[in-house]
Amino acid sequence: MPARPPHRTETVISACDVPVRVQELLDDGRRLALIAAHHDDDGTPGGRAVRVVYLFVSGPPDTRTELHIRLDPDNPQLPTIAHLSFPGGRFEREMADLHGITLLDHPMPRRLVRHFHWPRGWYPMRPDAGPPPPFTEQEGPYPFLEVEGEGVYEIPVGPVHAGMIEPGHFRFSVVGETIIKLKARLWFVHKGIEKLFQGRTTEGGLPLAERISGDTAVGHALAYCLAVEEAAGLDAPAPASRARALLLELERLHNHTADLGALCNDVGHSVLNAHALRIREQLLRLNHEITGHRLLRGGVTIGGARLQSVPDPARMKAIGEDIREVTALALGHSTVRDRFTGTARLTNQAARDLGCLGYVARASGLPADARVGHPFHDHGPAPTVPVRTGGDVLARFLLRAEEIDASLSLIAHLTDGLVPTSTAAALPPYTPTTPRSGVGIVEGWRGTITTRVELAPDGILRRVKPVDPSFFNWPALPVALGDTIVPDFPLANKSFNLSYAGNDL
Repeated sequence: MPARPPHRTETVISACDVPVRVQELLDDGRRLALIAAHHDDDGTPGGRAVRVVYLFVSGPPDTRTELHIRLDPDNPQLPTIAHLSFPGGRFEREMADLHGITLLDHPMPRRLVRHFHWPRGWYPMRPDAGPPPPFTEQEGPYPFLEVEGEGVYEIPVGPVHAGMIEPGHFRFSVVGETIIKLKARLWFVHKGIEKLFQGRTTEGGLPLAERISGDTAVGHALAYCLAVEEAAGLDAPAPASRARALLLELERLHNHTADLGALCNDVGHSVLNAHALRIREQLLRLNHEITGHRLLRGGVTIGGARLQSVPDPARMKAIGEDIREVTALALGHSTVRDRFTGTARLTNQAARDLGCLGYVARASGLPADARVGHPFHDHGPAPTVPVRTGGDVLARFLLRAEEIDASLSLIAHLTDGLVPTSTAAALPPYTPTTPRSGVGIVEGWRGTITTRVELAPDGILRRVKPVDPSFFNWPALPVALGDTIVPDFPLANKSFNLSYAGNDL
C-alpha cells in the first residue's frame, strides 16, 4: 500500500529574509535538498520574473518545506547562505553560472559549472540565452589552490582517463607520496539536462530522467515520476508502488555487487572481482527478464510500473549466498583487509558538515535513508538501514555488503504475492489553472535523489530540477584523501564511486 502523503508547505519570503529563515530551518533539523532558479512569465509582453526555490526536507514524518523568493529580473541578487550550508553555497554557484544570479558576499564566487572557455556573460538557463555563442580560448587557468614548500610537487590526473571512466580532473599537491591537498574539477560532461526537460510532455520527460545517470535508471525515473504525480494529483496503484520498490532494490543489488568486486580489484585481488562480475551478470540478465532492459529501464512509468516477470525466491537466495561467499573471502584476506582499514577516512563531523548522503554518509555514522524518512511505499516493517562509524574504505565495503543483505530481505518480502503486471493510473485531465509543482524523493543506490517538477497549466514541463546524491558527495572525496598516499587514490575513489553524469547535468 502507498505510504502516507508528505506534509508540504510553500512560503514566499523576501530576499533579505533568506539567511534568517534558512538558519531557522537548519536549526530545526531540516536538510537542504535543492535550490532551483526559475524564469516565470510575469504576464507583461515579453516580461520575465526570476524566482528561486529552496527545498528543505526532514523525516519521518515526511516533511517538505519550500521557500520562494522573487528577484528583480534586471538585476537578480540574493544574499548567500554559504556560511550556513556548504551544499547551499554550491547550489548558489551553480545558479550563478547557469542563470546569471548574483550571490552577495559569497566566500567562493568563482565559477563552478562553466569552464573558463565558456563565453563570459552567457547563461544557458535564461530564456533569452539563445544558441551558444562561439566558445573561445581559456580566459585563464582554473584557480587551483597552490600548496608551496620544500619537497611539494603537483600531480595532475585527467580529465581524460584510462578505461571507460568519465572525465574529471584531479590536482594532487604531494610531499613524497602523502597527499597534502586534492582538488577535483568536474563538469566536463555538462549536457544541459535541465534545459532539455523544458517544453516536453511528462511522458516525454521520462526517458530523459532514466538517462541522467545510466546506472541509476530506476532511482531517477522514480523520483521524476513521483514529482510529476504529486504535481498532477495522481496516486499510483498499490501493486505498482510495490513493483517500484522491488525495482529500486534490484538496482541497488547489481550496483553494490559490482562495487564489492571493483574494490577487491583495486587492491590486486582480481579473482574476487571476476566472481563479483559473474554474479552481476546474472543480476543484469535477471533485470532483462523483469523489465526487458539490463539496467531496468522501462520498469517505472508515470502513474505505475511494468514487470514482465517476478524474481524467483530460490534464485535470489542462491545469488545472495554467492555474494556472501565473495564478501567473506575478501574480508578473510589479510592484504585486502589491511588496505581497506583506515584508508580515506571521512569523519562523522566532516560528512555532516558537507551534507553527505547514501552509503558515504552511513559509513561515517549518519543513518539517513529516504526509504524511512520519505517512503513512497509502506514496506510493513521498516527497511533495515545499516550504519558504520569507521568512515574508511573498509566501512564503505562492509556497508555495501550489509545493504545487499537488506535488499535481498526486502526483495523476498516485496515479491511475496507479486505477479507480473503492467499497471498505471491515468493522469487526470489538465484544466487551465495555475502551474503546479511536485517533489519526488527516492533512496537510490548511491543515496537520496530529489527531483522537483513544475508543470504548465496544459501539463507541459516548465521546469525539472533533478539532484543526484553525487552532487553532495563529490566534495567529500578530497577531504577523505587528505593525509593519505597517492597510490590509495584509485581505491578511495572507487569506495565513493560517485557519478560524473549525475553531477554534471
